[in-house]
Amino acid sequence: MKRMLGLLAISFALLAVWAPRVSAQDTDTYIISTYRVAPGQHIAFLEWMTNQEAASRDAGLPVGVWYVHQNGASWDFLQISPDIELTDEQEAAGDAAAAARGLPTGAAAGIQLRQFVAEHTDTFAGGPSTAAELLAAARGN
Repeated sequence: MKRMLGLLAISFALLAVWAPRVSAQDTDTYIISTYRVAPGQHIAFLEWMTNQEAASRDAGLPVGVWYVHQNGASWDFLQISPDIELTDEQEAAGDAAAAARGLPTGAAAGIQLRQFVAEHTDTFAGGPSTAAELLAAARGN
């Protein structure tokens, strides 16, 4: 339990500091993803993610920021990404960019990712904010 609380505290601290740099697109919700990579798959995982990011950039889509585990909980990598709803045109552009790089899309991409990952979680978080702003909102101010 202490590890989970520590991970959440770190995640929200990172979110408060770095989330504004994730994307130029305005959002107040972010996805915090943790990955525990399967043994021996770290390089393959990073290559896969690098290719996914490149396809997103090719399509003009936002990408998240990455953090590498240093000490504590069992995750290897943490990513903070904007939680935005893509338009049909943006989704088509992302799929086209992935296909142009020979990458799978849709369910096939998810299945391919799972060969590199032992465990993955997503947490949706609002922010960034300050404690005072959160307190005011909680009090209805």
